[in-house]
Amino acid sequence: MTEPAAPHALASTLPRPSANGSAPPPQSAPQAPRRRRLQTRISGFRTGLIAGVAALIVVMIFIIQNAHAVNISFLGAHLRLSLAVALLCAAIAGALIMAAAGTARITQLRRIMRRRPANQPSRSRLPPVSDV
Repeated sequence: MTEPAAPHALASTLPRPSANGSAPPPQSAPQAPRRRRLQTRISGFRTGLIAGVAALIVVMIFIIQNAHAVNISFLGAHLRLSLAVALLCAAIAGALIMAAAGTARITQLRRIMRRRPANQPSRSRLPPVSDV
């Protein structure tokens, strides 16, 4: 007859307690990797929609708190409008200027890439080193 395994066989795999009575925590069994959720167009749209609504709420609070009118003079034009509207217009104008500059640079780089053959390496802007 065979006898079942002795319980001390499992105990022998545990680390011995240290002299001060503390032992390292027992290692747990490896866990199965968690499944990642798939990123779909609808979930991306939903995330963008939530972020847009949050941004709209922040903008609405900004407009309500800065509703007093101010005088604005620019290139001979004199306007009187809400401080919030003036600041939002300035921010939008700045964003459009930066987008135009970025678009111009991307267009410039695309033209350079089209002109260069695919097998030609890019040229360095450093001058050639002369052997003296």
